[in-house]
Order: sequence, then structure tokens, then C-alpha cells
Amino acid sequence: MEESGGGAEMKRMKMKVMVAIDDSDGSLYALKWALENLFSVMTSMEDDATSSENEGMVFLVHVEPTFQNYVHAIGPAFYPAFVVVDSVKKAQQEKSVVILSRALQMCKDKLVKAESVILNGDPREMICQAAEQMQVDLLIMGSRGLGTLKRAFLGSVSDYCAHHAKAPILIVKPQEEQHKNHS
Repeated sequence: MEESGGGAEMKRMKMKVMVAIDDSDGSLYALKWALENLFSVMTSMEDDATSSENEGMVFLVHVEPTFQNYVHAIGPAFYPAFVVVDSVKKAQQEKSVVILSRALQMCKDKLVKAESVILNGDPREMICQAAEQMQVDLLIMGSRGLGTLKRAFLGSVSDYCAHHAKAPILIVKPQEEQHKNHS
């Protein structure tokens, strides 16, 4: 019996997991859940935690939306689209770095090997494509806890991925207190 339990632990430790990260509390909670529930075995086995052969891997994926180029009127002047777009892109890149740095630190604190990737495009499609290209064992996403009506109008990235991703997907619902705050 011990051997089969040990085999399950080894499989869990070698798992390639992708966690979709954005600026929501839900995505960071999903990462925290994954680190505590899927990778906690790594920190309890000191000898194997240093062996890259036995380590699991977390891919942190953040998707920045693409911008359309238009001429923008700002006050009485018109600014060429590239000036505005470049400014917005720079701010977006800085925000992405902050978000992923926080997520990478969470992985480092749990001694879990992680890599981050920033993609551009529609988050729904890019997350599904990345999960397929990286051949992950599991895609983990947070849920913002949108109600039925809001989800119907705004759409849901996690709902889209649940129906279109080729990898198994785990949607981590928000903690009860977070869910109440967003209702």
C-alpha cells in the first residue's frame, strides 16, 4: 500500500500545471490553492525537493489584451494612435511584471519551480492555446464569482476555457468572504 501512495506522490510532484494569472484576487487564490494542494508534498520531502527530476512545474500565464490603433482626441489636440498605444502598452507591461513577480514569489516561498509567460491577445483563446502548446497536465484558473446575469453579459474566461481547453481544467472558486464582497 505504501508504494502506491508513494507513486501517487511522485506523479503529483512531476505534474506540469498552468495557472492563469491576472490582477484579480481570484487568480492569486487559485495559485495559492494549487501550491498548497498539489505541490505541498515537495516541501515535505527535503531530499527530493532539490532534485529537478522529481519537481513539478508551474507555468504562470498572464495575457495582455491587444489594442486597436485609432487617433485619439485629448483636449483640443489630436495625438497619433501610436503615442497613446505605446503609453498604454508600457503601463500594461509594468503592471504585468508586478502581477507575475508576486505570483513567482508565492511559488518561490513554497519551493515550487515556476516560469512566467506574458502573451498578447484574447485571454480566453490565448490561455487555451498556451495550455495545449505547453502540454500541461492541468490548467488552473480562478473564478471571479460572477452571478449568472453578469457572466452572460461580460463573458467568463474560465467558462470559455472550461469548454474549449484540451487540457483538464480546475476552476478554483473564490473564498466565501471574497465572493460576498463582489456580489
